Amino acid sequence: MTSPSTPTAVVTGASSGIGAATARALAADGYRVICAARRLDRIQALAAQIDGVALACDITKPDDVAALADAVGDHLTLLVNNAGGALGQEPLAEADLDAWEQMYETNVLGTARVTKALLPALEAGEGTVVFITSTAAESAYEGGGGYNAAKAGERMLAGALRLELSGHPVRVCEISPGMVHTPEFSLTRFGGDQARADAVYDGVPDPLTAEDVAEVVAWVASRPPHVNVDRLVVRPRAQASNFKVYRTPAASS
Repeated sequence: MTSPSTPTAVVTGASSGIGAATARALAADGYRVICAARRLDRIQALAAQIDGVALACDITKPDDVAALADAVGDHLTLLVNNAGGALGQEPLAEADLDAWEQMYETNVLGTARVTKALLPALEAGEGTVVFITSTAAESAYEGGGGYNAAKAGERMLAGALRLELSGHPVRVCEISPGMVHTPEFSLTRFGGDQARADAVYDGVPDPLTAEDVAEVVAWVASRPPHVNVDRLVVRPRAQASNFKVYRTPAASS
């Protein structure tokens, strides 16, 4: 049972990976967590583990987002915009533009839709918005054009919103992870091709885990109310940039 003073967090894309780990980390910090994702069975299991709330929500669907806003109510402490993802890694000349459209629809328009719907509750709760972008927004890389564009677009949402809310009691923060080894991100990107997904991390010593990023989210959210972490880039030590990654000699031979 929660008390009126219990802080509430919404985590989108909470069914796996960074979203699920973030929901667990926030619950451990005392938040009542609303776990929002398309896969209801997964978030129901997660919510049961952390005494949270499961809500089926496809952020590309206005009716789902309206239902999320209704479930949140008048006050919200923290919104973690985590839902998104990458599809494909073909060069522009071979791009599947339907996949690009889907990435934009989720990472940019879906994120904007959720944020817009929950802003009144965040203002009332003097809350924090955390955008989980990606180092794909830092610089372009070959085959990344569609994802680079989507995540750079999401970054601009965060930047514009921070300016627009100047003087309002809402913090706007961005966390930009590099290589995070989760079971599904690369597998989804490569259409279920397990070998291709595994090759992304082959030989990389200690890529980030979902829990690493979740810990960063919890830290950012726990700063005093006057402290705004505009952007925090977090990579594994082995990743110097999007295109320079150390791999053990056996893997690169």
